[in-house]
Parts: sequence; C-alpha cells; structure tokens
Amino acid sequence: MSVDERDARDLQQFLEMENQKAVIQAAIGKLSEVCFEKCVVKPGNKLDATEASCISNCAGRYLDTSMFMMNRMVQKK
Repeated sequence: MSVDERDARDLQQFLEMENQKAVIQAAIGKLSEVCFEKCVVKPGNKLDATEASCISNCAGRYLDTSMFMMNRMVQKK
C-alpha cells in the first residue's frame, strides 16, 4: 500500500469518525430539547424531583426507541 493510499484511507476513517460524532451530538441536542420541553413546565434554578425523573424516563425511552429503529433499518438492508 502506497503512502497516498494509506493517507486516503486514514482521511476517510477520520471523516467517518467526525460524521459519527456529529450524528451523536445532533441526537443529544434533539434529546435534550424534546425532553426539556416535555418535562419542564416552569424553568427555575434547578430541576425538582419530578422534572428530573421525567427527563430521565424521557431520555431512556428516546434512546431505546432510537436503538430499536436503527436495528430495524439494519435488518432491512
């Protein structure tokens, strides 16, 4: 394998990793937005126990659903 081929492969791997990071960051942003809007009625200095529990449950359901959908898409390929 030549240096150019190795550099091209390394660049491709780097770009794929950066793309995965961007996808994860977007998912975290969406998760935060959805769960905050659903669970926090009146923003204050800190979350009360009900809001914290709601956000935790919301995030868990969101992640479970996302993983389920990804697995289904992979199975259909």
